Order: sequence, then structure tokens, then C-alpha cells
Amino acid sequence: MGTGISVNRITARRRHPLARYAVLLLALGLVGGAYTTFVLPQTQSADAAVASGKADDVTEGAKLFAAHCSSCHGLQAQGTENGPTLVGVGAASVDFQVSSGRMPAANPGPQVPRKPPADWVTPDKIRQLSAYVQSLGGGPTVPGKEQVDPALGDPAKGGELFRANCISCHNWVGAGGALTQGKYAPNLNQSTPEQIYEAMITGPQAMPVFNDSTITPEQKRDMIAYIVGVREQTDPGGFGLGRIGPVTEGLVAWIVGLSALALAAIWITAKKRQANHD
Repeated sequence: MGTGISVNRITARRRHPLARYAVLLLALGLVGGAYTTFVLPQTQSADAAVASGKADDVTEGAKLFAAHCSSCHGLQAQGTENGPTLVGVGAASVDFQVSSGRMPAANPGPQVPRKPPADWVTPDKIRQLSAYVQSLGGGPTVPGKEQVDPALGDPAKGGELFRANCISCHNWVGAGGALTQGKYAPNLNQSTPEQIYEAMITGPQAMPVFNDSTITPEQKRDMIAYIVGVREQTDPGGFGLGRIGPVTEGLVAWIVGLSALALAAIWITAKKRQANHD
């Protein structure tokens, strides 16, 4: 009799309306704790290893960050009013911004222009700084040589993808163009294959992010092959006119055509006056 009462009490507690939620919260807590303890440190260490290639790169990168980046991004890369947080942006973002000279930025503005890298910037320094930022919260890593090799891409397929996703801002040959609020799509003529790939996976400034579910790594390589191939072509007409397209060509044709007609009219009038005078 006593045993039956005890069993009924236990069963009643198990059927309590809040019991299922308590079990669910306990399970979530155990899974989160296990992930934080075992998986997350390994993931961050792996990302840092991929980005750096050396165990001490993170330490050296932290020193570089404190000297050249912390004034805008904060001592812990948490961000300030002068610069966004860098936690989770990944090594690819650092490599793109620093190798293209956009960072460190001299003057904050609507958009930071490309310029020659700072005097202290070297490939080793970029790798170390990238490793440190990667260690803060993961993010996209620097692509490998094979991922960005134009020779391995299909420029025909890349051209289709570029025209579908990029020409509204960058023009069909990557010549760039104006955007709103003082921003602009930069010219791609100086961008390396690595920088083009990194821009697609990090979305710098006004550019959207094209992750691997939107454009696959193979398709990104095809687009790089197209961009590199187009900018290496010669202009069959002799004058590229900025390679901006039919607007510029039409403007030049209009000005040259009107000028030619005006000069022809002046010459005919002068000849007629001379004939009448004689």
C-alpha cells in the first residue's frame, strides 16, 4: 500500500505541466556547456591555425593590433564610435582591408578608398594580424591559392554570374561606379584574385556578402577568371574611354560628331564668302 502511494506521487510529479520544460532546459544547458567546453575552443584554434600557420602568430598579431588598430576598434576589438567590432569578421576581412591599404584608415568617411599599404605592412604582418582577429570569434578564412586561381575557372560561366550579380554596381568590366550617400563601387583593375574572393565572402563597406550557399567556391573562381580575363583584354578601337560602356561612347560620338559638323559648316561658309569676294 505504501509502495503504491510512493509510485503515484513520483508519477504525478513527472506529469506536472512544467516538468517537460525543466527537462528541456536541462538538456539545452548540458549541450551548451559541452559545446563551450570542448567544441568551441577547438574550432577557434583550428581557424587560427588555418589563418596563421604558426602558433605564435596570434601573439604577434595582438601586438600589431594594439599598436595600429585599437585606437578605432577598441583594445579588445569590441568596436568604438570610430570603428566597428572585429569579433567574428574573420581573417579574410583583415587580409582584404590591410592588403588593399584601406586599413588602417587615415580619415573616417562614407567609404575608405584603396591606397598603398602602410609602411609596416608585410605579408607576414598581415598573416599575424589576421590570425589574431580570427582567434577572437572565428569567421571567413583566407582562401587558398587553388580557390582563386583564374586558370582553373571558367570565364564564360563567370561572366554570366558577374552580369547577374555585380554589373549594377561594378559595371560589366569591373570599372566601378557611384552609389548613394557618398559611397561607390570600386574599380577592380587593381584587385588581386585573393582580394576579389575575400570581398565576396566578407562584404566590405557597401558590398553584400555572397556566401557559399549563394555563390559556390567554384562559381567564385569562375567570376575571378572572368574579371581577370576582361581587364587583360586590349581595346580593339584604340581608346577604352574608361570602359564604362555605351553612355561614354555615345557622349564622345555626339561631341565629336557635332564638332565635326560645326567645323564643316564653318569651312563651307568661309569658302563661299571667299568665292563671292573673288
